[in-house]
Amino acid sequence: MDIDLFPLVLYSGIVIVLIVALTAVSHLLGQKRKDHATHEVYESGQLSVGSAQLKISVPFYLTAILFIIFDLEVVFLFAWAISIRETGWLGYAEVFIFISILVAGLVYLWRAGALDWRTERQRVDRLNTIGEGGVVNIRRKTDKEQAKDHAHHGGH
Repeated sequence: MDIDLFPLVLYSGIVIVLIVALTAVSHLLGQKRKDHATHEVYESGQLSVGSAQLKISVPFYLTAILFIIFDLEVVFLFAWAISIRETGWLGYAEVFIFISILVAGLVYLWRAGALDWRTERQRVDRLNTIGEGGVVNIRRKTDKEQAKDHAHHGGH
């Protein structure tokens, strides 16, 4: 099996020459003056303020990772949807198993609390606004009502 590599080599050569040429032209024609603000960090029209070492809460990372994982799974589903006629019932069974595994993982994450962003205070506030039967009350419970609920639920 002979593969003609000339088009690939030619294309690669043209790309390299173009990159070198554009970089050289930019260097030759670019601004040479350096001001006091030349090396300042400037992004999106805003000067940076504060430290770049910003502490971000773990739930933000968890949500980003979950989004990436489930977003990548959609790519596999699109590929399956495009080739559905070629894969037939076997492909359907494979996708059913695939989606079942995804749903099982999502249920596990949900039960483990990985999808709950509420802080402890928000959880307590929510519990204080939920009345009997799951009805959300507009007013907050008084301390006496909270103590009564605490005693009624066995101190949990």
